[in-house]
Amino acid sequence: MSLESLIAFNLLLLAALASPGAAMIFVIRTTVSAGRVAGLLSGVGLALAAGCWTASAFLGLDRLLALAPWAYVTLKVAGALYLIWIAVQTWRHARQLPGDALPRPAGRNLMAGALVNLGNPKSMLFAAALILVVFPKGMSAGEIAFVVFNHVTLEILFYSLFATLLSTPVARQGYLRLKPVFDRIAALLLGAFGTRLLIER
Repeated sequence: MSLESLIAFNLLLLAALASPGAAMIFVIRTTVSAGRVAGLLSGVGLALAAGCWTASAFLGLDRLLALAPWAYVTLKVAGALYLIWIAVQTWRHARQLPGDALPRPAGRNLMAGALVNLGNPKSMLFAAALILVVFPKGMSAGEIAFVVFNHVTLEILFYSLFATLLSTPVARQGYLRLKPVFDRIAALLLGAFGTRLLIER
C-alpha cells in the first residue's frame, strides 16, 4: 500500500461524504435540532458503521451478498424501512420545538447514526469498488486494519467539523425560525432515499 493510494482513497471518500445523501441529511437534522453533541455522536455512529462496511468489503462479504441475494435484499429493505420511519417521525414532529421533546440518550444518537449506514449495503459495494480501484491486491492484515481505522477517523473528523459549524447560534436560531419547513424538507428527502433504496434493484 502506497501513500498515493491512501491519499486517493481519502479524496474519493471525502467527495462521497460531501455529496447529499441520507447520512448527511441525518447529521444536519440531528445537529440543528438536538445540538452539537447529538450531531457528533450520530456522526460517530455513521463512521463506525461505514468502517464495518469497509472491513467487510476487504473480507469479501460483498461477494457473499452477491451469491446470496436474499441477504442483500433483507438488509436493503430493513435499511429502507428505517429511513422511511425516521422520515415519518420527522414529519410528525415538525412543529415541535426541541425544548418540548425529551433529550435522546447519548447511546441512542450513536446507534441511530450507525443504523442509517448499516441499513445501506450499497455502502459496502461502494467501499468494495473504491478498494478495488485504489489499493493493490494482497494487502496485509495490518494494512487493512490501518485503512479501516483511517476511514473511521476521517468520517468522524468530517462529521465533527460539520456538526460544530451547524451548531453555531446563528445556524440554530435560523433553524428554529424555520423548523417546520426544514423538518418537512428533511422528511421528504429521507423518505425519498428510503423509497429509492426499497425499489432499486
